[in-house]
Amino acid sequence: MPDPTEESRLPPGQYIPRGRPVIHYGRVPQFRPERWNLSVFGATASGEEMRLTWPQFSALPRVTVVADFHCVTKFSIMGNEWGGISAKTLMETAPPAAGVTHVMIWGEYGYSANIRLADFDRDSTVFAMELDEKPLSPERGYPVRIVVPHLYAWKSVKWVRAVEYLREDRRGFWEERGYHNLGDPWREQRYAYQEDPGDGPP
Repeated sequence: MPDPTEESRLPPGQYIPRGRPVIHYGRVPQFRPERWNLSVFGATASGEEMRLTWPQFSALPRVTVVADFHCVTKFSIMGNEWGGISAKTLMETAPPAAGVTHVMIWGEYGYSANIRLADFDRDSTVFAMELDEKPLSPERGYPVRIVVPHLYAWKSVKWVRAVEYLREDRRGFWEERGYHNLGDPWREQRYAYQEDPGDGPP
């Protein structure tokens, strides 16, 4: 029988599936820790790019976030426990410049998703390395994915490799292909044709 508490947390049009479906674009990359780094570039406070090696990144302070996860294809996975590094910690390590309004998250193979700085700079936004106290599986984004639980899950980029600070908005991979620029599941912002003026760049 469905948990009535979970049902009450479902955004419009969503359902709770059996198990945990996995959806992603492209093949699953191989993790090579000696080659891996996270780049923070664009409008940084220092004006320079910062690169964190895997030992440097994984040594940053850890947090745990418990949150639901809403896919634009209409399934929701409830009560996930994500362990990793908060976006706030990354911003303290590599601060954005004044005037930054958006962030582009880059994954392997050039995949990207744009989010507003206000969405990035939330306590619940986390660079996840663990799910339910276990390392992420490769198909779920190992070694690190960003999780932005209050937005549709395509914004939660797997296999993250870079963060780009932006002074103006720019559409990411799926946003350029017809998905909504903002992706709020409670407003069912699934597709670009639903956008209101001001929801995204021209």
